[in-house]
Amino acid sequence: MARILMVSSEARPFSKTGGLADVLGSLPPALAEQGEEVAVVLPRYRGTSLSGARKVAENITLWIGPGRYAASLWLVHLRGVDFYLVDCPVFFDREGLYAVAGKDYWDNDTRFAALCHAALAVARHFFRPHIIHCHDWQTGLLPAYLHQYYATDPTFHGVKTVFTIHNLGYQGLFDRGRMFWLGLSDTLFRPDLVEFHGSINLLKAGLVYSDQLTTVSPTYAREIQTPEQGFGLDGLLRARSARLTGILNGIDYSVWNSETDPHLAAPFSHTALEGKRACKLDLLRTMGLPTDDPETPVIGIVSRFASQKGFDLIAQVAYDLVHWDLKMAVLGNGDPQYESLFRTLAELRPDKFAVRVAFDDALAHKIEAGSDMFLMPSHYEPCGLNQMYSLRYGAVPIVHATGGLDDTIDGGTGFKFWSYSGEAMLGALREALTVYALDRERWNGMVRLGMQKDFSWSKSAAAYSRLYAELLA
Repeated sequence: MARILMVSSEARPFSKTGGLADVLGSLPPALAEQGEEVAVVLPRYRGTSLSGARKVAENITLWIGPGRYAASLWLVHLRGVDFYLVDCPVFFDREGLYAVAGKDYWDNDTRFAALCHAALAVARHFFRPHIIHCHDWQTGLLPAYLHQYYATDPTFHGVKTVFTIHNLGYQGLFDRGRMFWLGLSDTLFRPDLVEFHGSINLLKAGLVYSDQLTTVSPTYAREIQTPEQGFGLDGLLRARSARLTGILNGIDYSVWNSETDPHLAAPFSHTALEGKRACKLDLLRTMGLPTDDPETPVIGIVSRFASQKGFDLIAQVAYDLVHWDLKMAVLGNGDPQYESLFRTLAELRPDKFAVRVAFDDALAHKIEAGSDMFLMPSHYEPCGLNQMYSLRYGAVPIVHATGGLDDTIDGGTGFKFWSYSGEAMLGALREALTVYALDRERWNGMVRLGMQKDFSWSKSAAAYSRLYAELLA
């Protein structure tokens, strides 16, 4: 079996802003269960706990261009995986992971260049890998550094690189003048290498210099090769299509399980749905919605508030929904215009709309379990996890047929719309509400079928193991 060193800017339970952390918290242990030997390198941020960690190195020197920085390494062994935490306070001891008050840190390029150099130090001194698996733009410089600095280094002879695109919309763009400060030769600033419309593109560096590319669903792997969803990199991705594979993310059923979830008012399963009613009443009470008519359908949303997530469509039709027979429980934060929209709806019709502008993991579980339906109208969605959570919790998904949403939802488990428009979304909502109201036998059949779907990480890890074996062969 292979020795895999993963590099990421976040991983649950150490740090999290989104789905990347969930993947890095679950995929490495699943790979370890497949027999792979896995280690992960990630920053130690201000909020990262060192409980159970031991220091394995201090005063490691990281040379980034002309700059010299000191870092320490902490090691935590968790679920069969070694997690190396890079403790470099000048870069990572900050209020936010990537930004503060909505503004990206100006030196995010050098911050994550430091992570890449630290990962190479781990590979040299602590964990000799067969494969270095990089995730998203924050690690895109690592394959470029291997090419530029270590091509003849026997330590890295035969080491392969894999680069996973979690969201092509975020590429890590920086001014050309940063080449020197990142320690990159000007010879790399070419349209076929790291240059992108006059800027440095860190994600593009990963795409160009890695041996294998993956993304997080088969449909998204096809979509990003089109001008519509390629964000300017579709030509490069088509050129490398023979080295591009889509592997669907999984979910962690030890965390997302309606039969064992400690956040729920009552457990339930596909063979015993009674507890879901108690969860629905608990959700209504928690969100301050009326409980006098528990048969009224509840639509749940847990999301970052952004146009990418389809909130522009919701804004188009919001005042149509005011007159429909439904309730909506919404959790998330993000774009102020969408936060304001939901607050306005909740003020206008507090009997129908409730919103919590926050990140609240326990409430997210309650919304999945207490909702009858779950709305995900994303403009594009590389994989999506909430639709898989929803299936497990008996909340029938209503989704735009894109990326991982299209791969995971079918006519037997949910409702899809193909045209990206408010009208098309309303059509899917109308169909779902009609089935819920008039054909409860079909509805319950969809709920039970969805709850039995298997999107466990073991399936995804097996696909990655096969890919690693093919790459090393």
